[in-house]
Amino acid sequence: MKTTLTLFLSAAFCSAAGANLTAQERTQLLQLLNNSRQEFLKAVSTLSDEQWKWKAAPERWSVAECSEHIALSEAALFAKAQTAIKNAPDPDWEKKTAGKTEILLRVMAPRLGKAQAPEEIQPRGKMSRSEIMNSFAENRARTLRFVEETQLPLKEHLTDHPFPVFNPLNAYQWVLYIPLHSMRHDKQIEEVKATPGFPSN
Repeated sequence: MKTTLTLFLSAAFCSAAGANLTAQERTQLLQLLNNSRQEFLKAVSTLSDEQWKWKAAPERWSVAECSEHIALSEAALFAKAQTAIKNAPDPDWEKKTAGKTEILLRVMAPRLGKAQAPEEIQPRGKMSRSEIMNSFAENRARTLRFVEETQLPLKEHLTDHPFPVFNPLNAYQWVLYIPLHSMRHDKQIEEVKATPGFPSN
């Protein structure tokens, strides 16, 4: 995973000609999507129900809650990309989104900075474990198909982001957000599992 991120950070995204995905961007985005999927499944697939639900403190998220947030975000972030695509092309897309791909790569997966998740993607404990995992699998498969097949000029289609540092993002950046966000919370899951008192089985 680190190697994939390093490749992303070393690429000159903003200087790429045109608004379409380059072959390198498509390949690396697919790598991130596949690698982060494997990382998430590895982190949770062998956990017992007790480990799945365990909380270090009332205000801390359990593995179940982290996973529900990942699943809810998977659908919400893809929907933001689709919203951007429906918006008219922005002639100033390069200026408005310059440097934001690099910011996403620097801060999301490494968990730099803290942010309050929007209410609609906060875990509520209403999804069963199987519903969470099925939702994640279905939405990630849809995202992968989209990245494999799209020929749209994703970078010239923008939509708003609630955090000023990211506002706005283009459709490519919204799709890139998906695996990076998943990786961010995979680290949170590992932190839960490493917390003293986490059940041994």
